[in-house]
Amino acid sequence: MPLRNSPTARQERLGAELRKLRERAGLTTREAGQLLGVDQAKASHFEAGRAGISEERIRRFASHCASDDTALIEALVTMATERVRGWWEEYRDVLSRGFLDLAEAEWHATAVHTVRIADIPGIMQTEEHARAVFAYSVPELPQADLDAKVAYRVQRRVLLDRNPAPALTAVIHEAALRMRVGGSATARAQLAFLLEISERSNVEIRVIPFTAEDFGGTSWSMYYLTGPVPPLDTVHLDTPLKGVFLDAEAQLKRYRSLFSKVKNSSLGPSESRDLISRFMKDL
Repeated sequence: MPLRNSPTARQERLGAELRKLRERAGLTTREAGQLLGVDQAKASHFEAGRAGISEERIRRFASHCASDDTALIEALVTMATERVRGWWEEYRDVLSRGFLDLAEAEWHATAVHTVRIADIPGIMQTEEHARAVFAYSVPELPQADLDAKVAYRVQRRVLLDRNPAPALTAVIHEAALRMRVGGSATARAQLAFLLEISERSNVEIRVIPFTAEDFGGTSWSMYYLTGPVPPLDTVHLDTPLKGVFLDAEAQLKRYRSLFSKVKNSSLGPSESRDLISRFMKDL
């Protein structure tokens, strides 16, 4: 099969996990290739996500690497063999790869944890709110691009309707909730939507109020996607140019601790809903 010119983030992640197995076993890519019955170049392509790898080769390689993490190996086999053509594929020729990679990562998550300080989580934005956000781009987006990005952002919410649906916990600072993005009417509708989805059994919204005296993470925002096994967790961070995925063990541990710390500074779900209701009355 021809090599992939532009592997997805999920394909790259599979390759990265194969590389970790090899490195923990103290093998070179040449030695790994010999064990898999391929040359060194093909082994490197496996690790870069540019070439697909079979279930049989993954299991054989795990055995050679003396990996006894059965759950991880099963998850890697699933990543290598499943064929999912998700809803995001309709945007492949419209939006950049980063949008597609995020939607695919979300789709395979078993739980989602997010912290937002100055904005509403994208997956929780109303169409009007999202349109106001994207319309603020400089330079301004062409109408077709604006419409596509808004439609994509709204469609991400299908994740919450999956069966089983992943648990979504969002910690949002009062600053984000107080901003009148798109005007008072749009802001009011956005808060009403947050109250509506917070009633779902798989959604928990917690607010960090301005009065919180133990919160110092004003520069922290994060999007933590829990994988089928802890080693396959992923953190997505927004940057001025594009989103970035983090998956190193030390990074995952750091962001798990960060989320726990920030969550402890927030109000409980019931108190948070009461506060959001008060904000609506102020508009």
